[in-house]
Amino acid sequence: MIHDKDYIIRIVQQFSEFLNRMILENNEGELPEHQRTFDTQMKDVFKMSFEELEQLSSDEIVLLVAERETKHQILYFELLGHLFYLKRATKDTENLKKSMFFYGLYLGKSGIFSLPIINRISELKNISHGITNS
Repeated sequence: MIHDKDYIIRIVQQFSEFLNRMILENNEGELPEHQRTFDTQMKDVFKMSFEELEQLSSDEIVLLVAERETKHQILYFELLGHLFYLKRATKDTENLKKSMFFYGLYLGKSGIFSLPIINRISELKNISHGITNS
């Protein structure tokens, strides 16, 4: 097993970029190659499937990230925001809340002003309010 921290961070960055491309492409249906890449990257970065990660609370996920080096945690928060944004379910607000939560942590800890992420948070809030008002 490779433990080189630079390698692991490159994997996290590549996975985050992959998810961001999928979000921007607004993929309705996932292609088999995208799903394979997604599954492989999940196992490489988190050592679990998305379904297993999804079952954890936000606090439990934060504890997983806290085990990483402090300087790398920001990248994980961005990645988690992308993950839960991409996998948001319109009938359930849990992934919407997790996406907003991790994007918020990313923005707060990084100090970066990211208009695309701010717009995603706003979109998620609107979707969340629409679901709860239904």
